[in-house]
Parts: sequence; structure tokens; C-alpha cells
Amino acid sequence: MRETALSAVAAALVALAAPGAVEPRSYYGNIARRLGDMLPKYHVLQQRLNDEISQRAWTNLVTFYDFDHSVFLKSDLERLSAHEKTIDDEIRAGDVSFGFDVYSLYVERLHERVNFATNLLASAEWDFSTNETYRIKRKDAPWPADKDEAEDHWRRRLKNEVLVMKINHDLDKSTNRLDAATDLIKKYRQYVTVLTEPDEEAVLQHYLSAICRAYDPHTEYMSPASKEDFDMEMNLTLCGVGAVLSMDDGALKIVEIMPGGPIDRDGRINEGDKIVGVRQGDGEMEDVMWQPMKKSIKKIRGPKGTRVTLQIVPRSDPTGGTKKLIELERDEIKLEDQAATGRVERVTLAGITRKLGYVYLPSFYGTMDKKPSESGFRSCSMDVARYLCDFNAQGVEGLVLDLRGDGGGSLREAVMLSALFVQSGPVVQIRDVRTVGCLPIPPGNPIAFKKPVVVMTDRASASASEIVAGHLRDTGRAIVLGDVRTHGKGTVQTVLGMGPEKYGSMKITTARFYRINGRSTQVEGVEADVHLPSLLDSLDIGEDKLTYALPFSCILPSEYRPSWNLQKYVPVLKELSSARTSDNERFRRHVDNVKGMKAISERVDVSLEYETRKAQMAADRELRELDDVDDADDESDEKKKKKRRRRNEPKKDDVVLDEGFNVLMDLIRFTGGAEVPEQKAWWF
Repeated sequence: MRETALSAVAAALVALAAPGAVEPRSYYGNIARRLGDMLPKYHVLQQRLNDEISQRAWTNLVTFYDFDHSVFLKSDLERLSAHEKTIDDEIRAGDVSFGFDVYSLYVERLHERVNFATNLLASAEWDFSTNETYRIKRKDAPWPADKDEAEDHWRRRLKNEVLVMKINHDLDKSTNRLDAATDLIKKYRQYVTVLTEPDEEAVLQHYLSAICRAYDPHTEYMSPASKEDFDMEMNLTLCGVGAVLSMDDGALKIVEIMPGGPIDRDGRINEGDKIVGVRQGDGEMEDVMWQPMKKSIKKIRGPKGTRVTLQIVPRSDPTGGTKKLIELERDEIKLEDQAATGRVERVTLAGITRKLGYVYLPSFYGTMDKKPSESGFRSCSMDVARYLCDFNAQGVEGLVLDLRGDGGGSLREAVMLSALFVQSGPVVQIRDVRTVGCLPIPPGNPIAFKKPVVVMTDRASASASEIVAGHLRDTGRAIVLGDVRTHGKGTVQTVLGMGPEKYGSMKITTARFYRINGRSTQVEGVEADVHLPSLLDSLDIGEDKLTYALPFSCILPSEYRPSWNLQKYVPVLKELSSARTSDNERFRRHVDNVKGMKAISERVDVSLEYETRKAQMAADRELRELDDVDDADDESDEKKKKKRRRRNEPKKDDVVLDEGFNVLMDLIRFTGGAEVPEQKAWWF
């Protein structure tokens, strides 16, 4: 019976293996020609679109589709290599066919690999007693020489996945029946559907972005749909029904219902329900089963006030036989999980208790096309200012500004955020292809918060985060705590339209950031004054790890005068923090976890022998569980994790944050509770 069921699933997947051909639309040549003209003209490098760029673009495209060298064969690469030095010429001629040819070959090979996988899963009997290994890091591995070598890699890959599922089942002491083969066949069915969805716009975006990223990793082509997503991220709003969706066995599963959205207000749809059909207004119901997820979501989204009807399979009916139609009116959804949050903490150190402010900023969001007086305007600096106002009213004595994980965003907002703490002067220098200028805080700026500040950063803090952290450090206004250094993204991107809306846009690197001391944040980032490592500190991440990243450079410093001199306390702050953390068992355990996670991240091969792998996975699990300890209260672990995901906040039991508060307590003691002194605007 099991073999029959598996064969049926595998056969269904094979039937899926013939997607419709994807061809470029008639106007794609115009987009390519415009891109070929704009890149050399507007990119900060001012580099011609030539054979060097062509070779980089070729590598970018091939590795985008097959980053772990497991789908293409060596012979495929040899066949595609004819275009290594011709992409530049083809783009100028408006020919985008190579991007579609690579995609078509990828789809063909992926179906071959997945069909092999599902057939093997349906019939294999795995032997986990042999001393065999699986290479988990294949970025630098050679492509398989032939079909047999590719299939041997996939056999080991599947054996590894089955083994992991079996060991997790045993470590959990689960009494549920494990059917790894069926689960994996289902997984690969969804995998191949998502990766081969016939979307001409997406294929074009991947190809043109491969060319853009030959200049630097942050330049990219954005299709109209991607530009819409970009705008929503910056504005923290979208119009839809208010649900987080994922693909589940061909349907759109409702993973989370967003508070205050149409689904939440309606009350008839629950988390775990599945969407199998969508009707726009009075139109026909469209089946969305096994359809590309992006296209299905686009059908659900729409202008505010318009109607959409969802065909729902309730979570209570696993057979899928029950279906109900629910009509909703689309509305604006506030993406508050990306907004700034703040709170007042009472912290005790050496018998002294103080009120401290805490602000967590996950991104530098800001509405670009509206004025502050207009409805829907969002500004992270204004949101943070409201918290600072409340902190002042409550008499807090210092602030922790948490920029960990903040990948940046609006440059304007970075300047405005710095202006909450510094009275006047330059914030950041910008060097484009013609000039060097700076973005200043104008004279007469009222400081929103005058007490001592510590800024927390990690290896994921990038761009605007680095501008703020570097500025507050260089002006002596704050102490920086966290990983050895930040991400190191010191470049400015500008979004340029490429003509009619259907042509999309280009996000292009047009300038470089420099701190007011003249040092770029590019590659180097901002170093921490007090090193408090996160798990990211141990990982091989950062701007210097990105392909074709621009190098570090320096220019002359700006004319500026420090607004305070908190930096003079750094040596003693480091000494006190080091003594405190070395005596703190929780922090020592955290540092051990950081080292352990580094060892895990550096593994290239893993054993496929049961006992060896089980011991390794048990040790790895213990490391992860120790780092994910949560505060004990009446809520279940799942509710706490879900709430934290929705608010995008660090977990409460955060030993790094705890020590950040302690460093701030020391800083307040050394400054005697003083405020930043008044500064005269002298440099204007």
C-alpha cells in the first residue's frame, strides 16, 4: 500500500514536469537597451558595459540558479560558456534570450534531478550503518561531471534528509509514525513548483539583476511587482486582506492573521485554513492550487475598498472536501512588526536602580512620496522621537538604542534619527561621481534626548544603521556595543524608473558613504567600543563576503566638533564589562555557544552513519536550545515566539542586551547623570 501511494505521488510530480515555455515579451528588448545605457552612466564606478562585466554577469546568473552546484552538469556550463563575453553586446542589442535559455535549461535539469529523487524515495531502503558522508557546502564544489555523478550527489542528499528526519524523530521521542519518504516527496513537489513557476517577469528580473550585480551586490533591476514590494516595505503598508501566507501542498496556507486586518475583523477565517480559489469583485473564481505563489498573492492584494472572495478549505477538514466562500473588502494593512518599539526598564547594578529607556529599530523606514501632514505618512525617526518624549517625561537616565539586525533603509531617516541626539553639524559624507558633499543637521535643532546613549549593533547592522552608529560615536555622543564590527555596507542606492511602468525600475549604486572622520563604512563597518558578541559574530557574513563588493576607501574628514566626549570612558567600560561577563555563567555559556555555532557553520561534510550523526545533532540541538531560552511566564513557548516574530523584537532573556544595560549604568555613573552640553553652530 505504501509503495503504491508513493508511486502515485511520484507520478503526479512527473506529470508536473512539463511546464509551459517561458518566452520574453516583445518590449523586454527595450528594457535591456535602457539598462545597458543607464548602468555605465549612473553607477558610481562609471565602468563600461564590457567583457569583464559580461563574465561577472554570466557567473552571477549561473550561480543564482544553481548556487550549490547540484543541478547543472559540467557539460551544461561548457555549453553556456559561449555567452561569457557576449552578454554586454547582447544587452546593448536588446537581446535577452540568453537569460531565458539559462532558465529553460535549469528547469529541464531540475525536473530530471527531482524526478530521480522522487523515484528513489519511493523505492529506496536506506542503510545508515555505513561510513558515508554528505557534502553540505557545495558553493565551491565542481559541477557534476556527468549524470551519474549528479545522481550520486542527490542520493546522498536524500539519504541525509531522511537521516535528519529519523534522528529528530528519535531525539524528540515522538510516538507519531514517521514517513520520511512521503513527506519528502511532498516537499520536492512544492519545491519544483515554486522554483519553476512560469513567470516571464521574474526570469527577466533574474537575468538583468545578474548584470547589475556585476557592478556591485546592491545594484539590481526591479520588475514592477518587485518595485511594489519595495515601496510597501519602505512605507510599512500594503492593501490586502491581512494574512501571512505560505505554500502547503499546493494551497496557500494562512500562517498568521494580522491584527486589525480584514480577515481579523471578519472572524470567519482561522490560522491553518487554506486558500484554494480567488475571485476578483464579480468575476469568475480562479483556482490557485499549485499556481505560482507570487501570482496568487497578487490576485489577493488590490486597491483599498475593492472586494475579493476567497475559497477556503478549513483547517478542521484535512480531506479538503469542505469549501466555503468568504467575501472581504481589501483595506490598508499596517506592517507594524517592522516599526520601532520602546519601553522603560528598571535596571539594578551594584545596589543602585535606575530607569533606562530602550528602543529597538528593525529598519529605517520612511514614506518617500508624502508630507508629514498627509495621511499614511510613516517615519521611523518620528516614531523614535515619540518614545524619547515619553522617556523624558518618565525621567529615564540613559538610553539603549538597539540597531541589531537593522539592515538600513532611508538615508533621510538616518540623518533625522541622529538629529534626535546631536544638535548640529555634519552626519555623513557622500561621494558620487562628481563631488563630495555632506548631509547636515541644521543649526538650531532641538535635541530630543540629552542623556547618555549606548548603541547596540551586530554583523547584520548595515547602511543607515552604520551611519547612525558611526556618527554618534564620532561625535562622542554614544558608545557602540556589540559584534566586532557591523556589516560594512557603505554605498548609496537610488531607484530610477526605466520608462513606462511596465518597464520596471533600477536600484543603482550612485554614491558611497563616508563617516565624518573620513573613513568609509564600506567593508570596514563600524567597530564596537565594547565587544559583546552575538551568534552572528561567529558567522562568515558581511559586505566583504559578497561577490563584487566595492572596496574600502577614505576621503578627507569633515569639519566638525564633538558634541560630547563619552569615548574617554571606553577603556574603563571595557574593563568593567570584561570582568562582569567573565564572572557571569550565563554570558560564559553564551560565548561558548557563539564558538560552537562557528564550528557548526564551518562544517563542509557530515556523517551519514546513524550513531555518529545522532551524537552530533544532539550536541548541536543543545547549543541552539541554550541560546533560545525564553523568559518564564504563563504563556506557552509557541505563543511567545509568535508574538516576538510579529513584533520583530529580540527575546527577553538576552544576555547581550542585559550587559548593554549594565554598560549604560556604568556610563551614567561616570558622567554623573549629566546631559549633552549645548553646542554652538560654528562650522556653517
